[in-house]
Amino acid sequence: MPPEASVTDPLLAFTQGASPYQLASEDVSPHIYVDADDFKGVQRTAQDLANDFGRVVGNNGTLSLIGSPDTVQWSDGPVIIAGSIGHSSLIDSLVSKNKIDVDKVEGLWEAYTSVVVEAPFSGVPWALVIAGSDQRGVSYGLYDISEQMGVSPWYWWADVPVKTKSEIWVRKGPKVQGSPSVKYRGFFINDEAPSLTGWADGKFTKSEYGSSFTGEFYKLVFELCLRLKGNYIWPAMWSSMFYVDDANNGDIADDFGVFMGTSHHEPMARAGNEQGEFMAGPWDWSRNRDNITQFFEEGVERSKNWDTIYTLGMRGDGDAESPTLTADALEDIIQVQQSILKEELGLDNAGDVPQTWVLYKEVGKYYQAGMKTPDDVILLWTDDNSGNIQRLPLANETDRSGGAGIYYHFDYVGAPRNYKWINTIQLVKTWEQMHLAYEKQARELWIANVGDIKPLEIPLTHFMDMAYDMSKYTSPKGTSEWLHRWATREFGADVASQTAEILTTYGTMLIRRKYELLSDQPYAFSTANYDEVEKIMSDWEDLLELTESTYDSLDEATKVAYYQLIMHPVEAGKTVVDLYNKNALNAWYAQQGRTSTNAMANDVQALFAQDQVITEKYHTLNGGKWNHFVDQVHIGYTYWQDPSVNAMPNMTYLGESNATDDWIMGVSIQGSSASAPGDSLPSLLPVDPYMPSTEKRYLDIFTRNNGTFSYHISSNVSYVSVTNDEGTLEAPGSKSDIRSVISVDWEEAPPGLSWVALRVKRTDICKGPAVVALLPVNKTSVPDEFEGYVESGGVVSWEAEHYSSAEEKNGLSYVTIPDYGRTLSGLKLWPVTHPGRTPEDAPKLTYSFYSFTDRPEAQLVVYLGGSLNHDPSLPLKYAYALDGGSPVEVQPIPDEAMGSLPPGWNDATVAGGWTSYSTLKVPAGAHELSLWLLEPGVVVQKVVMDLGGLKSSALGPPESQKV
Repeated sequence: MPPEASVTDPLLAFTQGASPYQLASEDVSPHIYVDADDFKGVQRTAQDLANDFGRVVGNNGTLSLIGSPDTVQWSDGPVIIAGSIGHSSLIDSLVSKNKIDVDKVEGLWEAYTSVVVEAPFSGVPWALVIAGSDQRGVSYGLYDISEQMGVSPWYWWADVPVKTKSEIWVRKGPKVQGSPSVKYRGFFINDEAPSLTGWADGKFTKSEYGSSFTGEFYKLVFELCLRLKGNYIWPAMWSSMFYVDDANNGDIADDFGVFMGTSHHEPMARAGNEQGEFMAGPWDWSRNRDNITQFFEEGVERSKNWDTIYTLGMRGDGDAESPTLTADALEDIIQVQQSILKEELGLDNAGDVPQTWVLYKEVGKYYQAGMKTPDDVILLWTDDNSGNIQRLPLANETDRSGGAGIYYHFDYVGAPRNYKWINTIQLVKTWEQMHLAYEKQARELWIANVGDIKPLEIPLTHFMDMAYDMSKYTSPKGTSEWLHRWATREFGADVASQTAEILTTYGTMLIRRKYELLSDQPYAFSTANYDEVEKIMSDWEDLLELTESTYDSLDEATKVAYYQLIMHPVEAGKTVVDLYNKNALNAWYAQQGRTSTNAMANDVQALFAQDQVITEKYHTLNGGKWNHFVDQVHIGYTYWQDPSVNAMPNMTYLGESNATDDWIMGVSIQGSSASAPGDSLPSLLPVDPYMPSTEKRYLDIFTRNNGTFSYHISSNVSYVSVTNDEGTLEAPGSKSDIRSVISVDWEEAPPGLSWVALRVKRTDICKGPAVVALLPVNKTSVPDEFEGYVESGGVVSWEAEHYSSAEEKNGLSYVTIPDYGRTLSGLKLWPVTHPGRTPEDAPKLTYSFYSFTDRPEAQLVVYLGGSLNHDPSLPLKYAYALDGGSPVEVQPIPDEAMGSLPPGWNDATVAGGWTSYSTLKVPAGAHELSLWLLEPGVVVQKVVMDLGGLKSSALGPPESQKV
């Protein structure tokens, strides 16, 4: 169940008069009392809170561990009493005296109440009491005070400055925080070389096995986990062995009150690397059952006194599919593992200790084959490693006592590409998938693969906050609201709106293509069509400008954190995207013979060098505290695995031509690589009155050799004009290219199709070739009564949220997910708990559009999110109909067997979503397209009616004009 809403939230105030209870000031600090017999995790967190008061007001609190309330020498100053119900004589005494009411939290999981109690004990005028249902409940209550008074969970890991205060007051309360939405919540440190490992090697002493991930490292990790209100960790495993690298690691985790687990392929609390160190024989159940069983037994014996969630099952050697494993063998393995747990832990039922079986990759096929899985095991479903959940609990699986959970990726090593450099996560997509998982009852365990922890601070925080209290994320606006809250907490209200906008825009940029995928050929974004490359470069330029201005407005301390979390991903990301965009323009310009080809190649080299400068800047932050954290190679991928070093893309340099001076002037038209004189220019792209507002038509004039020339552009009609109709260009230099944008006076233009000649002539010589470019001018019109989108250039394009009408039917409606996907937003059916529908009982979306030409084989193109068929019995579907015709159902994602991915998955993952095509007849005239989304996992972003003019691009044509 989601946490119960707080009665008083926030509990703290920072101005006199807001409360009669002063908790701390520059001259006063509180005394914190904890029972000496209470959990070590409570005692340790109380000390953290004492230190946090020092960070905020300049005076540390004081912690006292007491044996009995009757023997306490109470402080004269403010008092905080903290403890867990049933384990603290202080709390139990207050409960027995009816001084505090714990009915709403007692017996719950990780719940707490915070309340000011007057005269709790003799000699104490008042005290802030934090009573937890268990040790983590108390810890969360204590850290809640820290966070409210200005200590971010990322105060150490991202240098977020503490928000200092001169005085702190506490309201009476009570604040009641119920159980978290998801029982077990945490993160997996993975793919931790070279960045995290390089950093740790420079900071911590290595173990005898060569790992730096010892207790001093994990103390920082566990504190972060608890401050993020998590309770579960999968430790680093590439070259590490958690329980072996430091013999104290298990005790340290237990002292913090954190559950330890092991990753999807490391069963029974044993690291994968322990197999080679401590196990005899091969990692093959069919050939080495006895030794593997002993290996499991030793793992449970070692961990039995600590909070552990045991990973069950097996994969093959080295986190790969086993060639010998079968569903029957896996049943046997899990049965043996549960028997070991019962025997080693002295349990009547294995389910008395938490266990999970991770259905990762091929493991799902064993389940699909009918494998019997004990009900008391948490089924941990997974995404496709790229944020698209593959399977969720079916209706007949939701009553299992073990429940279900999700293993989700913010970092990955594997196809189609590794992505482990910096943050490439669209937060609202994470919300859409995890909200769906939560509503489908996958609520027992959530764990996120966060690679090196940094620089994935933001998606990790978002994920953990949802897991802790999903009640704040029931609306599609929940992510944007979270962003504003988070930015306010970390950087202050003055820059919260700008920061939220920056991160929202950044997410849109990255869902289009991750950095590691930009080296693919053909290039992701089109240099020819829809001015896609140039628009993307402009978007990044605008984003960097906003980010820099926001960064510059901050004080120096805040800039350190802002650079890590916001400025660096934008600055570094733009550099890499610009590098590839300019590399694509370099190749495009080379085809046209522009002298600026070489300047573009030089820009690519400069950007490659700038990438290293930005890396070094990050590594010198805060005196080099984060050295190595962005060491990951990220430029020059040729297949799924990263290259050994960042590698420059291939570039083209043009030598000076020996051609005559007549060759110096070049003219190209929009969308063509041809260059005249020399090539035969195609006609310009047609222009009409209904072109999208972002679309322009133009000529480019440029130098094709070193030297200088002047030019003039003339039109043979008065109603067509151009900008930059005359000028002088020279090379080498920055004035070697110029763009002439075409405009049409539609009042003067004749009806129908006419052809206009634009003549480009050199004026610096008496004779010389002229270039004539033909422009089709198509003056069309729609009936006055028509309302909707209008065809231009052979397409009609609209964003999904811009419907003419949307029905509500059978308790269902449509909601817009702001900022979802590659362009504007997503649209999905709501609520997400409904079963699959048919067009007859699903609500209908209607879109009005107008076409000027008859197209017997037009194509309906639907741009979707990356979601997969998470219910094999109800694959994702939508239906469409034109002008009231019979609905046609479409299944955009092919069926796939569990443990495998559907055909087309690679392309959809690379592109950031599926694109679905259907052929239909579209006569000229006004039309209504009906669209039904038939399953809640379908998220539609954009719809295009291709009437013969759709061109290849990553993002599709811009939205058409609406009248």
